[in-house]
Amino acid sequence: MVLTRLARMLPAAVLLSAITACQAPAPTARGGADFASPLAAWEPDAGKDQDKTLQGVVVLRDGRVVAERYYNGATAASLNDIRSAGKSVTGLLATIALDRGAIASASDPVRRYWPEAAGSALGDATVDDLLTMRSGLAADDEDPTSPGIEDHMDESSDPVAFALSTPRQEAPGTTYRYNSLTAYAAGIVVGRAAGADLGAFAGPALFEPLGITAWRWDKDVAGHTKGQGNLWLSTRSLAAIGELVRCGGEYRGRRLVSAGGIEAMLRPRVAIGDKDPYADQYGRFWYFKALPVGDSRVPVWFASGNGGNKIYVVPHLRMVVAITSQAYGRGYGQRRSQEILTSLLRAAIEGSGKSHPDSSPIRPMRAPDPTP
Repeated sequence: MVLTRLARMLPAAVLLSAITACQAPAPTARGGADFASPLAAWEPDAGKDQDKTLQGVVVLRDGRVVAERYYNGATAASLNDIRSAGKSVTGLLATIALDRGAIASASDPVRRYWPEAAGSALGDATVDDLLTMRSGLAADDEDPTSPGIEDHMDESSDPVAFALSTPRQEAPGTTYRYNSLTAYAAGIVVGRAAGADLGAFAGPALFEPLGITAWRWDKDVAGHTKGQGNLWLSTRSLAAIGELVRCGGEYRGRRLVSAGGIEAMLRPRVAIGDKDPYADQYGRFWYFKALPVGDSRVPVWFASGNGGNKIYVVPHLRMVVAITSQAYGRGYGQRRSQEILTSLLRAAIEGSGKSHPDSSPIRPMRAPDPTP
C-alpha cells in the first residue's frame, strides 16, 4: 500500500511531502471514518480498561475535531501532567529560539548560552547533542546505578549544580542515552538564550498563539522550569500542538515556526528500535515509528510521556491524535495509547472515501489549575 511505501522512505522526506500540503481547517473533514466506536470501547463500563487511568482522547482530521471523549471523571477542561511529553514541547521551543536567532546554531556548544557550564561535562556538548539525547553525560534513566538519573536530580537541593557536576561517560554526540537531566539542561539553555525562564518564554512564543490559556509548567526547587517534563495541559491543547507540527509550523493560517525548523526537529537522528518497543527513531525530543496497521505501515511522529500521554502526528492520513492518561509508572499506559492510535488509524484507512459526519474546529479551553 501507499502508506507502507511511504514508511520505507526516509522519514524526513515523507514528512516534508505531507506538511507542504497542509492547509487551514476545511469546512468539513475529508474522508469518512467511524472514530467514535474505537473511543467508546474504552469507557469504564465496557470492561476493556481495567486500569481506569485513561483521561481523554481528541482526534483531529484536516484540523477539525472528528472525535473527542473523556473518561474516569476527566473533562475537556481538565489539565493533565503529560510528564516526558513535555520534552517535545521543550524541543519545539528550542526550534522557535533557533528560528528567532536567539540560538544562533544547533552546533553551538552549551557553554555559549550557559557560561557557568564551561569546564563541565555539559559545556562542550552542542545544543543538538542535548536535543537528541546524545549529551555524553553519565546519565541513564533506565539504569538505577547511573549517577545522573532523574531521581537523584529531583532529590538534589541544587539541580543546576547537580547537572553541572554530572560526569561525562563518552564524547558528546556519539551515544543516545535517554535521560531527563539532558532535557533539563536543554530547558536551561533555551531559557538563557531567550532571555527568560523556559516557562515565561513558552507563554507568548507558543501557548498564547495557539489559544492555550490554561496550562502550568512545574519548576524545580531553584525556580527553573522543568524542561524535562511536568507540563500540565488539556487534551485539546495537546491536539493543538500536534496540529501546529502537522502543518509544518503554521496554525490557523499564522506561521509560528518555520517549516525547516519543524523538519529539523522531527528528522530522525538516532535508531532506537532496539531500546524502545514503541519507537523506531529519535529526532530532537520527538519520536518516529512506522506503525503496523493491518497490511500497512503508517508513518507516525509523536511526543511521549510516562503513563501513556501522547501527541501523535500522522501527516499522510491528515490526522492528529492526543491522549492524556495517568497510568504513571505502568507500562500498560503506553500499550493502551498505541492500541487506541492503531484502532483510529485503522478506522481512517478503512473509512477512506466515505462521507464524514459533522466536525468542529478545535478550541483549547480555559481551565482552573489542576490539583497535583
